[in-house]
Amino acid sequence: MTILNRLASQLDRRDEEPNIELAQELVSENNIVGIHEIIQNLSSKDKKIKQDCIKVAYEIGKLKPELISEYALTFITLLKSSNNRLVWGSMQVLATIAKEVPEILMEHLHSIKLAIKNGSVITVDKGILTLAKLASVNNENNEKIFPFLMEHLKTCRTKEIPQHAESTLIAVTELNKAEFLAILQEREPYLTKPQHKRVTTIINQLTS
Repeated sequence: MTILNRLASQLDRRDEEPNIELAQELVSENNIVGIHEIIQNLSSKDKKIKQDCIKVAYEIGKLKPELISEYALTFITLLKSSNNRLVWGSMQVLATIAKEVPEILMEHLHSIKLAIKNGSVITVDKGILTLAKLASVNNENNEKIFPFLMEHLKTCRTKEIPQHAESTLIAVTELNKAEFLAILQEREPYLTKPQHKRVTTIINQLTS
């Protein structure tokens, strides 16, 4: 029996709760066959099924990323999809599995960076988090990724600075801390009070 009948669209639901519940069940039962069916249907001809499946995949990744990490290349490929829901959904998944399969993601660093440059708000948010996680794995990754993260912090919209700085924090080391702090301090005068508070917390964390 197919598990697709459990998807929100197939139940004529407009909320995501059925997809979340299905993901929780697949994880709790360690249902490898069911997870594989979800991945296969990311290429379904039915747009609603595809979009439900990417949500299920993301929820699985949040709960138990090792169950979904073997499909990393599938999600990387979907970054080039014409369906924006699949693009930002895939980047969400990649953020959950980045530390599970960093070698694979590093091989496709260009695709991830390109998706960030051309992507929606969620794609960018999760893309920066994905890169920061990859950069935190080892010094070699950090050297390849950190300059991109810094350039992004210099040029991103002001309202994005706190969140993206918080994401980038895990990639900050003693060697690159000064550059990170300098960029934050350079952009500080343009922040609103709530934004400034969040950035100040980061600065204090690194300088205390």
